[in-house]
Amino acid sequence: MSLVVFGSANADFVFSLPQLPAPGETVLGEAGAAIPGGKGLNQAIAAARAGAVTRFCGAVGADAHGAMLRATLMEAGVDISGLAEVSAPTAMAAVMVDGQGRNQIAVSSGANRLARAGAVPVTPGGLVLLQMEVPVAENAALIARARAGGMRVVLNLAPAAALPGLPDILVVNEPEAAFLAGLHGCGADAASLHAALGCIVARTLGEAGAELAGPGLALHCPGFPVAVADTVGAGDAWCGALAAGLLAGLDWAAVLRRANAAGALACTRMGAWSADARAISALAG
Repeated sequence: MSLVVFGSANADFVFSLPQLPAPGETVLGEAGAAIPGGKGLNQAIAAARAGAVTRFCGAVGADAHGAMLRATLMEAGVDISGLAEVSAPTAMAAVMVDGQGRNQIAVSSGANRLARAGAVPVTPGGLVLLQMEVPVAENAALIARARAGGMRVVLNLAPAAALPGLPDILVVNEPEAAFLAGLHGCGADAASLHAALGCIVARTLGEAGAELAGPGLALHCPGFPVAVADTVGAGDAWCGALAAGLLAGLDWAAVLRRANAAGALACTRMGAWSADARAISALAG
C-alpha cells in the first residue's frame, strides 16, 4: 500500500525574534533564505522519511520557489507526479519564532488555491492524508471520492475550520479540538469528539503526548521530553509518522508512540524538519 498526501506547498521565511509581535508592534530579528514548508509538503516528507511510499499532490508556481519545493520533495523520495505547475505564484509563509520556540505564521496561499483533488489517484486499500490549506471544496470532493473508492482518509484539521467531510481518522491539536467542540456542543477531548462525530479522533497534546478515541479505542500516549528549538512543523511530523505507522500495519499504541517521537524530534531543530525512521525508532523504543 502507498500514501497520497493532498495539500499545500509553501516557501517559508523563518524570522527569529526576541518576542512575538503584539498587534501594531514591530519586532526586529533575523531571517534566512526561503526554506520548504506548507502542511502538505511537510507531511509528505515526514511520511516518506518515516518509511512510507508517498506521493504528493498539490500545486506550485512556475518560479524559483516552486522549483525549490519540487527538488526538496524529490530528494526526500516523494513521488511528485501529482504536483501541478500553475500560473499563480508559489505560496509563501512568514514564520515568526520567539526565544521560547513559540510561533506565529501568516500565509499567502498563491498556487495552493489551484490545487485540485482530481489529480489524486484513488487506490482501494490505500491511505490519503489531507489538511486545510487548500480549497475546502477540493478536500470535500476528495474525501467523498476516496472513501467511496475504498481508501482510508486521514484529515488534519489545520487550520481549524468546519469539517469538509467525515474522514476515517481526524487529527486535531488542542485549539482545533476546542474549535470543533464549540461547533458541535461537546467536550474537546478525543472521546467526546468521537462520540459527536463518529470517526476515530486523535488529539495531540503538545509535550503531554496524544490521545485517541474510536470504536473500542481509548488511548493516551505520553510525550517525549526534548530540548525545544522551535515547534514549527511538529504537528506535520506527527501526522506523517502517524500515516507511515498505519501503512506499516502497526497497532494504535505503537502508531501513537512513533508519532509522538517524530513530533518531539521535530522540535529539536529550527524550521519544519522531520526525523527518519531510524531516529524515530530509537526514541520510540
